[in-house]
Amino acid sequence: MSSCSEQDPASQLLRKSLTIACIQLASGKDKAANLAHARDKVLEAAGRGANLIVLPECFNSPYGCDFFPSYAESLLPSPPTAEASPSYHALSAMAKEAGVFLVGGSIPELVTTGDDKKYYNTSLTFGPDGELLASHRKVHLFDIDIPGKITFKESDVLSPGNKVTIVDLPPYGKIGVGICYDIRFPELAAVAARKGCFAMIYPAAFNTTTGPLHWRLLGQARAVDNQLYVALCSPMRDMSAGYHAYGHSLVVDPMAEVLVEAEEVETIVMAELHAENIESARKGIPLRTQRRYDVYPDVSAGKVRLEE
Repeated sequence: MSSCSEQDPASQLLRKSLTIACIQLASGKDKAANLAHARDKVLEAAGRGANLIVLPECFNSPYGCDFFPSYAESLLPSPPTAEASPSYHALSAMAKEAGVFLVGGSIPELVTTGDDKKYYNTSLTFGPDGELLASHRKVHLFDIDIPGKITFKESDVLSPGNKVTIVDLPPYGKIGVGICYDIRFPELAAVAARKGCFAMIYPAAFNTTTGPLHWRLLGQARAVDNQLYVALCSPMRDMSAGYHAYGHSLVVDPMAEVLVEAEEVETIVMAELHAENIESARKGIPLRTQRRYDVYPDVSAGKVRLEE
């Protein structure tokens, strides 16, 4: 796929307006029930006019290091068998039945090489024909320690991905995909924007400590930095679970206006994305022609590992 330059008009980025839906899903310990519930909600969103639907991080299982190994599925070789990855086949079927593009949240992935096992947090994007368009492995692992608040270390179990993921959605254009903690690192969004993406999509499960502080702020920051749309899709908040997701799934426009934001409960939030909003932002504040690459390097011009 060709990359758009800094001067390309927004109409080449988002070629046709679309409606995005973020499904703030309630998931429990029963994987089959989670997949069936996700299907119902995807079909509901499609029935309401969504063209691009997003599920939350770890939508098929509880979120937590203790759960990753037991819920992990083998995705390679691709396509996997139904026994190796029921979630892959469920997502493919959902996308085809609904006739939509589906960013399938994320699922724990197992890769076995001999006696070695590695686990990844992986997002799968499918087209309306049910075909897999791209896989994104979470690049930045959530290792934090806020004294008296929260300590979490994904790297105890997970391995990091190593690619920027850009997905072509004919006839609309390209999106970038990140997972949760990836949003705190602006480089992924910058690369995606400069490679011609009209939106960054983040399935994410912020917690009730960092969520009130930074969830909306980070969505707005990535949007205004790159003058594109940003969508964050969270699980519903479940105070009976071991990990308390923040909720508040949202969509932000290229001028950092929050178009729609959920509360904590299970819900579907929807927004329309229009090329003219990208065009207006970039004409009014022409960041793309004012960048000083003579002072600092273009992060997208180096040796970037892309999955397109």
